[in-house]
Amino acid sequence: MTFETKLRRGLLVVGLLTLAFNIGELVLGIVPPLAALITIMECLMGIGLIYGPQFLKRFFKIVFPPSIVYFYWFFLLISVFVGTCLHMMDIVPFWDKILHMTSPMILTAVGYGIVCTLLGSLDNEVSDISPWVFLLFGFSFAGVCGIFWEFWEWSWDAVGNMNLQRYMTIDGVEFVGRAALSDTMGDLLINTIGAVIMGVFSWNQYRKNAKYFEGYQIQILK
Repeated sequence: MTFETKLRRGLLVVGLLTLAFNIGELVLGIVPPLAALITIMECLMGIGLIYGPQFLKRFFKIVFPPSIVYFYWFFLLISVFVGTCLHMMDIVPFWDKILHMTSPMILTAVGYGIVCTLLGSLDNEVSDISPWVFLLFGFSFAGVCGIFWEFWEWSWDAVGNMNLQRYMTIDGVEFVGRAALSDTMGDLLINTIGAVIMGVFSWNQYRKNAKYFEGYQIQILK
């Protein structure tokens, strides 16, 4: 059994235990039925997302390197299972900011992989490509994805009044002026900081190993 398989099965066990916890909350009436059902659905979706890399490999012939897959699973753990299903988002006020710091690091790595794949298809040696191509594209890719995520939150707030962008209090009182923008702008700032941290880390790794970015290469199977 490979390390990747063990890690995937371990995360599955965590997901199933979390699901049992959420079902217990529903049965015991600890949380309102509607809220409990929504959380259970999110947990089931999280369990399904564990197999996202395998799904992409089987049906789209896209293979992500272990470094990205492991980081993706870690984010799934802290966002869905711990953050949402175990209610850490409610217990720790800044948990959402931790997620906004972590996600751009993964997206920056995916950006590196995209560059490797596109330029590698042109018969270029990855180590011969300027590291700034990877650093700038990875940073930009993470930034654009962060903007589209805010579009997503804004859309659901408009349709379902879900307060994903924290534009009102728990009691439903809407913020006014700069206060109404603070969550969105804060998320974008944290997203940018996360991408910068990943860029600085990658630059330091590249200085030690000129082939560092090859580790992010995404394979397209034929």
